[in-house]
Amino acid sequence: MRTWGIVVAAGSGSRFGGPKHQLKLDDRPLWVWARDALIDGGAEQVTLVGPVPGGVAGGVRRQDSVAAGLAEVPDGVDVIAVHDAARPLASPDLVLRLIDALASPEVHGAVPVVPVRDTIKQVESGRVVATLDRSSLVAVQTPQVFRAEWLRRAHASVVGSATDDAAMVEAIGGTVVTVPGEPAAVKITYPDDVVVALRHLESRGAP
Repeated sequence: MRTWGIVVAAGSGSRFGGPKHQLKLDDRPLWVWARDALIDGGAEQVTLVGPVPGGVAGGVRRQDSVAAGLAEVPDGVDVIAVHDAARPLASPDLVLRLIDALASPEVHGAVPVVPVRDTIKQVESGRVVATLDRSSLVAVQTPQVFRAEWLRRAHASVVGSATDDAAMVEAIGGTVVTVPGEPAAVKITYPDDVVVALRHLESRGAP
């Protein structure tokens, strides 16, 4: 299947304390790590979104930035992998496994997941109203991989805000499956997350 990648590097970095697009791990910007993982995992090319070399302008919301990237993906592509630059250590092997998960025509998307470690409670107005069974809960990472026609349809149809592309594909009736994610694919949201990512990088050895 012809595969194309989109790397989103357009966030404001408000929780981090500033834009992250030039932040480096082992002297490589986060977006370079994300782009290379997609290429090494089977993407023919990668569209960059954000203020990075060769990048197209992003939007206000993450889904707007993904839509800007989608507009640059040529017709004839079968699979689109959407990745956040803020998850620089996702591996090419993870990309390959996600693409393989689309082998069945009944599957329209695949996402990497990791177990939820903490007890999760539902809270309303500061009061706990329920404790959720975490055995059926997972945390979702990127990259997320989709059949191109379903991702395009989702972005053309879903008008409300969504936290990820999988939710949009699900909203139009698409089937999204999971594959085991990677502990190293942490999201760089706060400054302390850089320390965690560096530890993962040291443990596996920088390329």
